[in-house]
Amino acid sequence: MFVDFAKIYIKAGDGGDGAITFHREKYMPCGGPDGGDGGKGGDVIFLVDKHLNTLKNFRFKKKFVAQNGDNGRKNNCSGKNGQDLVIKVPNGTIIRDIKTNKIIADISDENSHIIAKGGRGGWGNFHFKNPTRQAPRFSKPGLLGEEFEVSLELKLLADVGLVGFPNVGKSTLISVISNAKPKIGDYQFTTLIPSLGVVEKEGLSSFVVADIPGLIEGASKGKGLGHKFLRHVERCRLLLHLVDVSCVDDSDPVEKIKIINKELGSFEKGLEKKPQIVVATKIDVLSKEKIEKLREYVEKKNIPFFLISSLTKKGLDELLICIDRTLKKLPKILTYEKEMLEKEENFRSNFEISKKDGVYYIKATWLYKIVNNMDIYELENLRHLQKILKETGIDDRLKEFGVEKGDTVNISGYIFQYEY
Repeated sequence: MFVDFAKIYIKAGDGGDGAITFHREKYMPCGGPDGGDGGKGGDVIFLVDKHLNTLKNFRFKKKFVAQNGDNGRKNNCSGKNGQDLVIKVPNGTIIRDIKTNKIIADISDENSHIIAKGGRGGWGNFHFKNPTRQAPRFSKPGLLGEEFEVSLELKLLADVGLVGFPNVGKSTLISVISNAKPKIGDYQFTTLIPSLGVVEKEGLSSFVVADIPGLIEGASKGKGLGHKFLRHVERCRLLLHLVDVSCVDDSDPVEKIKIINKELGSFEKGLEKKPQIVVATKIDVLSKEKIEKLREYVEKKNIPFFLISSLTKKGLDELLICIDRTLKKLPKILTYEKEMLEKEENFRSNFEISKKDGVYYIKATWLYKIVNNMDIYELENLRHLQKILKETGIDDRLKEFGVEKGDTVNISGYIFQYEY
């Protein structure tokens, strides 16, 4: 099954929490804090697999989560880093953030792409000791890993795209000039899935050809099969527009060219203006009237025109030479630049404050971890928490809400009395 679109959820690993421990050793009664740092969470990495040509692996599996970092340990031992999660996709896969529809990455090279970064490990209590605070009983929790709901969209990477109505000879042509073996169905004898083939001929540069399943009128609006595969035309540098000129087909070849170009433009503005070569096929049983009408139309448009027969291979050498010369003048295959996502510059600026029945509620996932990771009955720890509330702007926001001395503040179920 050919699948070229999928939606999945990815999450990088969370960083491990810093440890709160104290050195215990005989004859060393005041060993001091020795809590180690938490390990970094694993990244979610996307990588091209040349053996894949479809996104069918994501048809049923929708959730991908990297490993969390381990918590720190005593004796200043850091926690183990979480293992990265590598996801393999076909070449030409575009990853978009579903919320913003912005492009996160275009997986069109052999490089690895880190899409979701693992959270940094938290500091152990060893980092917080100083001359006036020699036994800190708190540490930093690990940061959360990035998470996204993303869409995967496969857009084939090809130099040349074969377009045209069903049964005009696209599949036969690509099977003759390359090593591709397209799968044919009984829907007007059309190709069922896009096929890629590499053309290698002595004296010419090699190039990749894509057989785009046959289009019909209304394809851009969902009619037929072609609308599913129009996206694969976008990256092609050059289009071969195949037209059946045999006496068996009684349709107007010029009208067919206009219909296909209209469908390309309806799917994406400007797609119909891509460089084209018009190729009249099945000339072994040609209609002279069709040829002359088509030639006159193409010459007025100043478009290269060739007559071929894939069965007898007549005209193929001249066509391949023209394709090679044309490609050398055209820009490289289109790749998409990453679009910056709107992220919080400081994750600690992400909090909400609400008031209900005289109680002020502070909602912040990162703050919950800090409170749950310390002994709030220690005066020193409360002072550290007050410092965090001031530095992150929570204290200023509470004052904007009208908090006064003696009011009740709730953080993750812990009740505090506002004192400053």
